[in-house]
Formats: sequence, C-alpha cells, structure tokens
Amino acid sequence: MKLGNTILREQPLFLAPMEDITDPSFRYVCKMFGADFMYTEFISSDGLIRDGRSSVKKLDLFDYERPIGIQLYGHITDSMVEAAIRAEEAGPDVIDLNFGCPVRKIAARGAGAGMLQNIPLMIEMTSAIVRAVKIPVTVKTRLGWDDNTKIIREVAERLQDVGISGLTIHGRTRAQLYRGEADWTLIGEVKNNPRIKIPIIGNGDVNGPERARQMFEKYGVDAIMIGRATFGKPWIFRDIRHYLDTGELLPEPGVEEKADLALLHLDKSLEHKEGKAAILEMRRHLSNYFKGLPGFKETRLRLLTSLDVCEIREIIAEIREKWGSFRGGDLTGIYGI
Repeated sequence: MKLGNTILREQPLFLAPMEDITDPSFRYVCKMFGADFMYTEFISSDGLIRDGRSSVKKLDLFDYERPIGIQLYGHITDSMVEAAIRAEEAGPDVIDLNFGCPVRKIAARGAGAGMLQNIPLMIEMTSAIVRAVKIPVTVKTRLGWDDNTKIIREVAERLQDVGISGLTIHGRTRAQLYRGEADWTLIGEVKNNPRIKIPIIGNGDVNGPERARQMFEKYGVDAIMIGRATFGKPWIFRDIRHYLDTGELLPEPGVEEKADLALLHLDKSLEHKEGKAAILEMRRHLSNYFKGLPGFKETRLRLLTSLDVCEIREIIAEIREKWGSFRGGDLTGIYGI
C-alpha cells in the first residue's frame, strides 16, 4: 500500500490518533509490537498557532516511530492552514485532518465531526491545506452526522478530488458516538467505488485478529485502523499480524510479560512527562494491562490511586509475584527499538 510517499506492507495496521492515549510512550510500545503507521494525539489548530504548551509538545516526533502522522482539528480554515504549515515543520510523514471526533465540545463548534454538517467548508479547508503544505494530507471522518445524512460516498469523492492522499472512515455516525456496532458496509462501498483511487482505511470495532481478517476480506479496505482495542493491549498489532500471515492465533501474554511491559511503558512515560502527569496518564493503561485477574480489585485500587513511582513499581512486582508466570521472552528487543 502507498500512502503519499510512504510505502507500507500489504494489509497494514494503523494506530488511531487518540487524545491522552497516543502519546510518545504508548506509541513506543505499539511500534514495538508492529504497528505499521501511527498518529500523534490530535492537536487543536488554535492551540498550536497560539503556541499553547500542550499543543506544541504534541509535535514531538522520533525516528523510530516512522511512518507517523500529525493530526489536526479546528473549524477555521485560516487557522487550520497555519497550523498545518507549523505541523509540517515538525517533519511528519503526513498531515491528517480530524473530521470525525464526536466529542460535544469539539463537534458543537463545528470542528471534528461537526464538519459533517458543513461539507462545503470541509472541502474548502481540505483543499487549502493540500495547497499549503508539501507533504501528503489525509482525512479521518465518519459515515455522516446521523442516520439521515450518511453522505460518506459523496464526501470521499470530493475529498479525493481536492487532493487528499488517503481517507480513514469510522463506521459510525456522529450521533452514535461509540454506541452500537460499527457499520462497515458503507466503508466497503467507498473502497469499491471505481472513482476512488486513494487508499481507504477502515476503522471501528476491530478488536482482534479474526475481526481484522474479516474486514480485510469482506470489504477490501487497504488498511485497518485500531483505536480503543489497543487500551492496555498494544500486543494486538502482533496478534493480528501473526494471524494474517499464518492463520494461527497467539496465546494471551502471561502476567509477567504484561508486568514487564507495564514497567517499560511507565519508564517511557516518565522520560517524556513529569512524574505526576506521567502517572495520571498511565492509569488507564495500567488498569487494562491487568484486567480480568481474579481477586484483583484491592490491588487495582492501589495501583490506580498511588502517585508514588516507587510504590507503583512495587505493586507491579507484587502482581508479577502473585498472579502469574512469564512467557513470551524479553519484549524490548523484538522490533529493534
């Protein structure tokens, strides 16, 4: 598959851009397990052009992450163009435009999925950004605003016509948020439209190897993007790739392997953020790494309330000792990073 100037393997797997999730530490572990293409957390165009500290920090990229995209959102064309130029200076492989975030505070002001209520502005903004930057521009969006406006087939053609290099489609409307089952039927229709020449990346409810293969085979998408299913489970990329290549399902990692990974992830988070901020953002990952352990409630509570790094390490060591034996080998050398 070719995305702009980037050549990817057949049936590549993408890590979705997610606020407070796809920071450098999580991208590190997802890349370690074979994510083919990753994105930063989405960045506010207004925050970026005003040099907001958190927005500028999200531009930090690392060579081992490549290929990687920076995703922007906003509702004002001039601001989005200026932000795209600024983001291009950080050296990403693509600029991605977020026309799909359903969060009310974003969509209500016309950004993210709010753009699905103003298609002329979406097309105008995309065209202006394509003209303003030298690197490929991609888009991520949804089927439509609600069940009465599933306009993705028309939108895909119009976005392609103004020069985007790839399109990711989440198989829900904005009104659905993340409820119900993602509908891949329209994603498949876009992909199989003879007018569409750009790569189509499917997104929504890919939660394991068998589901991933089904989406590739049934709908013919060029790539799959995985979001919520990666929470506390970055090895999903390894599992899917192995299944696509061999037809074999890999066993769940052992508790000791998960403990080693949690410590590695924590160390990486501490490299990029101050102690308290690193711990707070790690909590959702730590909770999910050990999800499902019997009799884990009390230990989980301690893990998710401590603000002391040493104590968290001790709790993870306790989990390793109490709940399981290692299998899977040393994680840190698997992909040479």
